[in-house]
Amino acid sequence: MNSVPRSYRVWFYAAAAYNLLWGAVVCAFPSWCIELLGIGGFVSAPFLQVLGMMVGVYAYGYWLLARDPVRYCGFVWIGLLGKVLGPIGFLFYAVRGDLPWSFGATIIFNDLVWWPAFFVFSVRYARRPLE
Repeated sequence: MNSVPRSYRVWFYAAAAYNLLWGAVVCAFPSWCIELLGIGGFVSAPFLQVLGMMVGVYAYGYWLLARDPVRYCGFVWIGLLGKVLGPIGFLFYAVRGDLPWSFGATIIFNDLVWWPAFFVFSVRYARRPLE
């Protein structure tokens, strides 16, 4: 556990930066994001801003994980849970017609691209509590 490869730290710093940027843009420009994502009529600006705030909060956890992957290894489970449940929730609501399929682009960039690093780190380094 003490020799976590640097590549994971890079991934987690990138996830922190991405979440901070995505959350800030969504909070600052919700109407523009609604139009860009093609979700007008499906979600309101305040709802999207709340989602942006939640995504932004994850940035701090990813930053801590990147700084000290041994100490904060358990944080990866919170992130991974969000990255798995987000796509499941999207599919559920897209199939029902409550979200447009175009919103799936956010799932690709917010969740799926991060799966390899999060899954592998979880299995290799975060399976046991810290000793």
